[in-house]
Order: sequence, then structure tokens, then C-alpha cells
Amino acid sequence: MTDAAFDRDHLWHPYTNVMAPGPTYVVESAEGAWLTLDDGTRMIDAMSSWWCTIHGHRHPAISRAMHEQIDRLPHVMFGGLTHGPAIELGRRLVAMTPEGLEHVFYCDSGSVAVEVAMKMAVQHQLAAGRPGRVRFATPRGGYHGDTWKAMSVCDPVNGMHHLFEGALNIQYFAPRPPVAMGDDWPEDDEANGIAALSRLLHEHGDQIAGLILEPLVQGAGGMRFYHPEYLRRARELCDELGILLIFDEIATGFGRVGEMFAADLAGVAPDIMCLGKALTGGHLSFAAVMASGEVARMIGSGTPGLFMHGPTFMGNPLACAAACASLDLLADGTWRDHVAAIAEQMGEELAPARDLPGVAEVRVLGAIAVIEMEHEVSADAAHPISRETGVWLRPFGRNIYAMPPFVLTSGEVSQVCAAMIRLAGEL
Repeated sequence: MTDAAFDRDHLWHPYTNVMAPGPTYVVESAEGAWLTLDDGTRMIDAMSSWWCTIHGHRHPAISRAMHEQIDRLPHVMFGGLTHGPAIELGRRLVAMTPEGLEHVFYCDSGSVAVEVAMKMAVQHQLAAGRPGRVRFATPRGGYHGDTWKAMSVCDPVNGMHHLFEGALNIQYFAPRPPVAMGDDWPEDDEANGIAALSRLLHEHGDQIAGLILEPLVQGAGGMRFYHPEYLRRARELCDELGILLIFDEIATGFGRVGEMFAADLAGVAPDIMCLGKALTGGHLSFAAVMASGEVARMIGSGTPGLFMHGPTFMGNPLACAAACASLDLLADGTWRDHVAAIAEQMGEELAPARDLPGVAEVRVLGAIAVIEMEHEVSADAAHPISRETGVWLRPFGRNIYAMPPFVLTSGEVSQVCAAMIRLAGEL
């Protein structure tokens, strides 16, 4: 049995029917923006392998840091022990994230980071003498991961609520932020979405531990870009009502939107921030939850006085070393020019797609480009075309999108745009 046949018959891939899987290709190697398949076919990884390989694959600086670390200390438990890479990474994260985020909790993946953040919010409220605040508010259209608590705050229609009805916690959903990025902000709170959010939080505030949202970009829930003023007003409402503001920056963090964090673009500091995906430059699964001093102090003052979470691979030295190396690459700031150039070129070269039949909208923010169709598009149908175009794209819902590495050349950006337009014309 070939490797591909074994994979087809035995391995479960994300969001697939294991009994009838779609086209799957064997990757032999990767370097920079390129994947090489087992038959020699080369494709630009325009997905950054689900939005994380911001420096490209197998970056020599990150690979070198990992090699050095694996020869010294690949893993050690974080309970009662610590190590240099975790300390150094923590210093950097505290220094670079929004003001007030003073404490770092390391974990395994983005979904786990969301679980940790939500658990922090509940423990904070319990310690503050508000035991009824165990639920969460969130805008519709969001996506926060596939674990149980994270699923509960994903969009109730486009998410998985209907499959797990009765098993998921019931949360409170505000309408999607209605004002798009770049549009004028209406002063009328009914028009800008703040009135609906305010009503929800005021009516149910005695039950709500936190308001969790993806700042500025609703990613896997629909790739929508919304106005930063929504975040500023949400911050005011949370302060008024004693609700913690949680930013899920797993997709947007580390330069994707043109600033280091979407929070920076909005000028808003959350109480808790989830980080993942690009944290290690896509070289290892790793995540972190940043919490304010007030959140940490309140949890510490309550019963049992401990934050009740502790993953086996928490603070893994190899992942911390990779993350430090990735942050070194971001430190010189040249990524800003690269992301700005990608955004400008994609905006220009994708503009003709607006005239294609079936295209609803084309939008670009930082190193994110979306062709939204008027109908559902099939990833399985897209994959053979991706192989032909030499650009790996995986559409979902109605969206043909790219979130490429920041290291693309101008020619590679053009190749990605051409591939997206072809998919829009054929799917």
C-alpha cells in the first residue's frame, strides 16, 4: 500500500469524511513560501499553512534555534521548574503586547488558549464575588476554535451548534459588527451596532464573565473586516459593567493586519489576549494567553488562589526557542513594508474579480485577501486547480482567500492573485 493510499484509508484530516475523503497531496518538503509534493510539483503556500508560517517554511534562523535547543533541552515540565527560553519569550511578549498585559500563560494551541482565557474570566468573576457570571457574550460571525468551550462562542448558525445542541454551553450573541473597515462610522448607535451590544450586555451582565471577539477580522467565521471603533466602544461597555474584554488574536497577531496586533490598529487594550498560530513562525504548535495584572491578582486572591489549568507541554522549551527566533525576525520591522506591499498589490490585482459573475465582494487588509462569492465554494473542487496553478488555496464557505507568508516576492503575489481569480471564475 502506498503512503497516499494508507493516508486515504486510515488518516482523518480536518473537516473531512474519513470514509470518502477528498483530494489529498503528499508534501515532500517545504522552503520559504513553497511546498514541494512527492511528484516534484511545487506550489506557493498561500494559506501560510493555516495562517502561521509568516516567515515562510523552514526559516533558517528558526530552524537553527530549534536545533540548538533540541540538543540542550527539548522538554521539561513547567510545574515547579522553569528555563531560559520561557523566561525570554515571556519578557518579549509582555513588552510587545498592549499595555497592562503583564502575565503570560503558555499552552498548546489556539483552541486551548481560548479555553484558558474563558476559564480565567470565570475564575476572575468568582474571586470578585460574582458567582453568577459564568457565561460569555460574543458577536455573531466569529470563530474561536473546535474545543467545547471555544465552540460555544463560535457563530451559532455557521458554527457547529446545530450538531452539538444540548451539549454546548448556551452563550449570548450580539449581531455581527455592521460597519466595515474603511467605511465611515455612523454616530447613530443603532446603525453602528453598539446599541444592540449595549442592550445585550446590560440585560445579561450579571451572568456574563467576558466579551470575547476577534479584533477587526472575523476569520474562519467569514473573513469579515470591521471598524475599529466597535472595539473602542466595546471596551467602554465592558469597563462600565465589570465584564472582561477578551481578544482572540490567534489569527491576527504578529503582523497579519499590518500592525503587530489588531489591538494596536484599534488602540484598545483587552483584559485577556489569546495568541497562537504565528507565535513560532508556524514551526511548532504553541500558544499563549496574556492577562492583565488585575485579572491575575483577582484570581490569586480568590479560592483556591490558584489558576486551575496546567498542560503537560506548557512552556515547552523547543517551542519557546522557536517563538523567540520568530520574534527576532519581526524585531527589525521590515515585515511592515512587506505586508504593506502585499496589501497594495493584492488590492490592485484582485480588483478585476469584482466584475466576475457570482462575485459578491473583494476585500484586502494587510496580508489577507478575500474574494467572497455569492454561493458556496468547494475546497475539494479547488484543490486540483490549485495544483495546476501552483498556488495552494483552500476556500471555505463562500470565500476564496489567501493569507500568505510575508516573504512573497512581487511575482509570487501576482501568481497568488491569478490563482484566486481563476478559482472565482471556475468554482
